[in-house]
Amino acid sequence: MGISNIIFVIAFAAAVFWFSKNLKTIISNINLGKDLDRKDNSGARWKRMIMVAIGQSKMVKKPISGILHILVYLGFVIINIEVLEIIIDGVFGTHRIFAEPLGGFYDFLIGSFEVLAILTLVACVIFFIRRNILSIKRFGFREMIGWPKTDANIILIVEVLLMAAFLTMNSSDLVLQGRGADHYVEAGAFPISSLISPAMESLSNEALIAIERGTWWFHIVGILLFLNYLPYSKHFHIILAFPNVFFSKLDPKGKFTNMDSVTKEVKMMFDPDADPYAAPPEPEGPVERFGAKDVQDLSWKQLMDAYSCTECGRCTDQCPAAQTGKLLSPRKIMMDTRDRLEEVGKNIQKNGAEHNDGKALLGDYIKEEELWACTTCNACTEACPVMIDPLSIIVDMRRSLIMEDSKAPAELTNMLSNIENNGAPWQFSQTDRANWIND
Repeated sequence: MGISNIIFVIAFAAAVFWFSKNLKTIISNINLGKDLDRKDNSGARWKRMIMVAIGQSKMVKKPISGILHILVYLGFVIINIEVLEIIIDGVFGTHRIFAEPLGGFYDFLIGSFEVLAILTLVACVIFFIRRNILSIKRFGFREMIGWPKTDANIILIVEVLLMAAFLTMNSSDLVLQGRGADHYVEAGAFPISSLISPAMESLSNEALIAIERGTWWFHIVGILLFLNYLPYSKHFHIILAFPNVFFSKLDPKGKFTNMDSVTKEVKMMFDPDADPYAAPPEPEGPVERFGAKDVQDLSWKQLMDAYSCTECGRCTDQCPAAQTGKLLSPRKIMMDTRDRLEEVGKNIQKNGAEHNDGKALLGDYIKEEELWACTTCNACTEACPVMIDPLSIIVDMRRSLIMEDSKAPAELTNMLSNIENNGAPWQFSQTDRANWIND
């Protein structure tokens, strides 16, 4: 094992260790949420994951961005199969180790990788233009100013550089194969690199080897750095999209969850045998909070939703409140939840589980005006390509406002009072409802 192999092993081990450490932190943060049973109907869940997460069925509802995303998705998944070969070559000092055992199929693989690489590169360039030059509306909401925009551009630029390095590596490799250079066995089909390689024919073997080795290192180190960038980026959805879709809600979108404590009390009120003067039974275990004020009051699935958000803005683009200029943006709800969860997780790591920083998701991150702008139409949930449910977080925080803080807009308070007193949302008594007939 040479010095370059030792350096590669150290770099690879360090990258895997750091990624595992960050992954453990994210899992710990998600587990701060309340327990929720999502193990039912595994057959339907597997089917949904195959259709939505793997098959990208919801992406193509916007055909242009959907098809471009599928190209990038396929490029990321399939081209990185080659990373396995690169890792083995890096550890043992071999070159294209799969060429001999795979035979002619290896030519097909490399050719497919090259076609996907150029398609991925073109798709990323188009995405960059759409985000930064065409000024598409859903990328211009206030929550996308600053880091979120920079994050998206970093990923696009990195993808372009990685694909360019891959094709440059293959082009120099192809010329070296043709010259019969030591270590460069003839293997692979290069439909794209063969168009680039003629420009390298005038270079010496030493220069070509330097280019091939340089781009080889750039490609694999770039992938390892990209892997460790994911936990700090919205692109962690590359990993979490699959479990997030699998554990998504199977019930009809309009079905809200009921709180056990409230359900028991209502049932007791309707029980003819119950003593109306009896005090309600003491709750078992810790007192349950009504709704959600901070991230610990949400379920683990809602917290996974926050980490799975792609920031694509389809939810906000379909939100009627957002489209009429109201403060609500479902995408911002998810981004704020993720940011607050990161903050809480860091506080716990530093100061212990009992630490209270005096802040909360409701109020410090998400304003009451945002919550009450929601029409609960579920357009955001329907639009999300990875089955995120922003509405469930909105409803839980509304519950906290009403049931914990007795806060509600005046219009809603008046309507509820009218229902209580008049049996209808209007201010007229039941005896006066038909008076309009007289006119």
